[in-house]
Amino acid sequence: MDATIFVRERRKIEKGEKKPRYRLMGVSGVDLKVYANHIRKKELDQLAKATGANVVILTAGEEAKKSK
Repeated sequence: MDATIFVRERRKIEKGEKKPRYRLMGVSGVDLKVYANHIRKKELDQLAKATGANVVILTAGEEAKKSK
């Protein structure tokens, strides 16, 4: 199985806010310890490149409700 990093967008974030947008949900197939709860996309891409992992951005249930 390939290494995978699972993240989702934070729920309480406003447009133009300078805080990290993604929350790390889990890691599979790679021995990686992350000491931060929230992470920026650029940092996430660097982690994925260094470990050879794929990044999966999970969708929250709230987005599906808003589109209906």
